[in-house]
Amino acid sequence: MKPIANQTIVDLSQPLVHGMRGVEISPHTTIHADGYNTTNLHLYSHAGTHMDAPRHFLEQGATIDQWPLEKCLGPAHVIDLSFKEPNSLITIEDLGAATEVITAGSRLLLRTDWDDHAALTDYRTHFPRISRELAQWLVEQKIWLVGVQTPSVASLSDRDELRDVHQILLRGEIVIVECLMNLRLLPATVTFIALPLNVAHGDGSPVRAIALYE
Repeated sequence: MKPIANQTIVDLSQPLVHGMRGVEISPHTTIHADGYNTTNLHLYSHAGTHMDAPRHFLEQGATIDQWPLEKCLGPAHVIDLSFKEPNSLITIEDLGAATEVITAGSRLLLRTDWDDHAALTDYRTHFPRISRELAQWLVEQKIWLVGVQTPSVASLSDRDELRDVHQILLRGEIVIVECLMNLRLLPATVTFIALPLNVAHGDGSPVRAIALYE
């Protein structure tokens, strides 16, 4: 955490490290041989902390370069769901009193503290995830963005659930940010920023996600 103009900035992004899923990093030039350092980056479009575009699950969906950037930065509600058990579904009822402040244009960061499992074998298999009913409710509220600390908003082992939840959210034009970190460090309301690479025709992109608060 670092202070910036009377605000604290918290990095919410996973470091991209060579050898992690979808990441290959290798030297291209070196100061010794060429006079300067450059690096080759081979990145899976959903590596590390990343953003999904509708094209990820919708054949004719918008691409990452077409997402409206105003949805990707601004006030966000941090909702404490750290009580959720592994492999459980997050329901509308789980949001509790937060349902009263969720309105059209809201950005929601769902805190499950599942980033604690990032280096564990259950990270991609037993995470709590958004139920179909909650996904539909979020669309009905016309929220702009939902961020999670898990590798996906839906089960990676249930193809029907994976497809349905993503399609519900993306058809509802909700920006999805996955693999967030450090939500436990945040107050209930922050300024959230997560900007994707401007990849033409992209289905997703790694992001540098941060939060600011006074």
